[in-house]
Amino acid sequence: MKKARVLVIRFSAMGDVAMVASVLRELSAQHKQMELIMVSRPQFAAFFEGIPNLTFHPIFPDEQHKGPKGLWRLFNELKKYDIDYVADLHNNIRSRILTLFFKTAGYHLAILDKARHRKKELTRKRHKIFKPLRPTVERYADVFRNLGFSIKLKHRLQKEERPIPVVYQSLLGSEKIKIGIAPFAQHPYKVWKLSHWDTIFKTFPASTYSFFIFGGGKQESEIAARWSSQHPHVHSTIGQIGLTGELDLISHLDLMISMDSSGMHMASMVGTCCLSIWGATHPYAGFLGYGQSKEDCIQVEHPNRPSSIYGNKSCICNGVEAIDLVTPEMVLEKIRKTLPASRA
Repeated sequence: MKKARVLVIRFSAMGDVAMVASVLRELSAQHKQMELIMVSRPQFAAFFEGIPNLTFHPIFPDEQHKGPKGLWRLFNELKKYDIDYVADLHNNIRSRILTLFFKTAGYHLAILDKARHRKKELTRKRHKIFKPLRPTVERYADVFRNLGFSIKLKHRLQKEERPIPVVYQSLLGSEKIKIGIAPFAQHPYKVWKLSHWDTIFKTFPASTYSFFIFGGGKQESEIAARWSSQHPHVHSTIGQIGLTGELDLISHLDLMISMDSSGMHMASMVGTCCLSIWGATHPYAGFLGYGQSKEDCIQVEHPNRPSSIYGNKSCICNGVEAIDLVTPEMVLEKIRKTLPASRA
């Protein structure tokens, strides 16, 4: 009997793709006869390593797959997998063009409902409807349900057994409490004041704690390097071990602290608890990390929040940016409550 082959489409962004990986792990476990063809950007391939019966097919949207002609080329590449179903988990212009090719060719397909109207109601200034939206991971799962595949998401963290990156074996082998920090984000309205991290590092002594900084490019790497030079127990991973190595390292941490960003979703993938700091965005939009607790969200409630879904718009609350209402004391208190009492 031929296995059902499902083409799964999600090109970006990093956190959204990581959430897809969490759903596909559950889907694959519940449908062992299913084969998955995942189409995303090549830098995200590490998210899907280890998922049974999954083949990763990269898209190069700025090169051979650019524009309608490039997507037609991609369509012909993907047809060779002899797929049965198409699951569009992106629902943007590129994916809609691609799925149109498949629809015209007679394939069964289902497309993500982004609930754009509900999101506008949540983020508008006047007559805001402040109610939690359906979690994004459940919206992803709905696409497969619409294709006829049952799936029940557990919404629980599941610790994943992964190797320790060689470069960090001595640090992770110690008895110190290990905390990951993902302090950066694509949009400034989602970034907590960087000066606050000095307070965090100084509060937890080098004799007992180790901090690992994740995420970013050249500028962020320079900031992390400065922290490392000022605090002996702070270590930068930026540009050091690749995405697979970062996931390996996060799986061995006692705690992760992240903005509303991909760091939170990477922690979810490997079953590590994550404290998340929220400003212009809000967990009600449906982007809380898979299996993470709402109790671990650090935020200040205000009628102006949230101002946007993705954090690309300013959110002024009481005359200041919403993210700036989160104090170091709030984060310190949450860290102490989250770590085992005997160790914090």
